[in-house]
Amino acid sequence: MDSVSAGLMLTLKVSVYALIIAIGIDARLADLAYLWRRPALLLRSLLAMYLLIPLLALAVAKTLTLPAGATVALLVLAVSAGAPLLPRKLMHIGDGDYIFGLSVTSSLLAIVTVPVWVAIIGEQFGRDIELAPMRVASVIVSSFVAPLVAGMVLGRLLGQYSDRIGDVLMSVAGIVLSGSALVLLGLNWHVFEIAGWKFIVALVVFAASALAIGHLLGGPAPQNRTALGVACATRHVGIAILLASLVPGPRVAVLVAGYFFASMLVSVPYLRWRRKVDRRLNTSAAAD
Repeated sequence: MDSVSAGLMLTLKVSVYALIIAIGIDARLADLAYLWRRPALLLRSLLAMYLLIPLLALAVAKTLTLPAGATVALLVLAVSAGAPLLPRKLMHIGDGDYIFGLSVTSSLLAIVTVPVWVAIIGEQFGRDIELAPMRVASVIVSSFVAPLVAGMVLGRLLGQYSDRIGDVLMSVAGIVLSGSALVLLGLNWHVFEIAGWKFIVALVVFAASALAIGHLLGGPAPQNRTALGVACATRHVGIAILLASLVPGPRVAVLVAGYFFASMLVSVPYLRWRRKVDRRLNTSAAAD
């Protein structure tokens, strides 16, 4: 990977850290227990994120004839369960307690689930990619737990200014993240030309299908459907980058970065639709 692309990947990581710190600024310890007090919702959430989504990726990879690097990128995305950026995507919509609890729970459970799925999927496709649980744990701690705790501490120290500073940090980090990913893809667009149009279609189909799975398993509460839908379409950036770095060359890392925009392509219209539904429900409830 050339120095410019390496610098952009570092910028992506720093942007993710900043976003999670901003999430921590708004978080409360009581939010962590919300999901675990609702076992049916917890089970559906884990079933969608940790079982159905990887199986979906296997089906897509088996159905479409993709180049080796494109197949590995799709499978990397499939096993990178977790939703560390979920609260950013669901600002002003959804149940805040469920969103935060899902983000933390999914990221921590990835310590166990990612190595298991890497072993299963690697065997299916003849790929020898070893990933020790302790290495995954280290990535989770450094890319999610540490910045989250730092944000929570910072939020308490900032007091009345915490909301304003958290919003600014989220906005700036989000812009930097999007811009860096866009430049990275622009500099390495030839990678997508090599992967072919089938891979681009595969990314969009995978993102849309993952979103649909989460929506259907989110349960009767509209806010939970929205949160789980976006969680399933959003993969754990930190884990995905780690897995991509295990494959020589920049190709897989660039293709993984491309998923960032594929997920936006399907999740942004979905979120607009869900906001309209939410407003209609609120209007109906106010009328009653």
